[in-house]
Amino acid sequence: MDNVLETDLIRLRALEPEDIDTLYKWENDTRIWKMSNTVAPFSRYTLRRFIENQGCDIYETKQLRMVIVARRDGRAVGAIDLFDIDPTNRRAGVGILVYEDRDQGQGYASGALTAMIRYAFQVLGLNQLYCNVLSSNMRSLNLFKSKGFKTVGLKVEWVRSTDGWLDEYMLQLINPVKM
Repeated sequence: MDNVLETDLIRLRALEPEDIDTLYKWENDTRIWKMSNTVAPFSRYTLRRFIENQGCDIYETKQLRMVIVARRDGRAVGAIDLFDIDPTNRRAGVGILVYEDRDQGQGYASGALTAMIRYAFQVLGLNQLYCNVLSSNMRSLNLFKSKGFKTVGLKVEWVRSTDGWLDEYMLQLINPVKM
């Protein structure tokens, strides 16, 4: 594929105002809050402003969210984020969500991560990406490791949840092609 934001299964696109209902559902689902360190619901107003700010310079906002679209049927199946974008040290965190159970395990997260890695290294010129994954989230750990991310640490009792304290791994991917 010539487009760095596409794979055979997915394409990444910018947030659109029409995504507000989808974002509202995703961001306010308390089942996934522990993975995103969310502790309070988001209003439509806040999400509308978030979408509007996505048009700003990513080095100013220090974040970028893209929607993961299934090429097969054009559905938004999730989102992938770059956060804490640090232009000085050329690094960013990456987070991913494939929301519906029926869409998980279909290769959408893998395709989105492949595309985001290409974008981060080839377009943004970053030197590294990192992620934080709960130790119990084997699917995500395996996904990131399959893309070359290496475990660099374990943060013990890092995330408090209604089930107790959870450990979290930190993983890094260093750009193999220095720019």
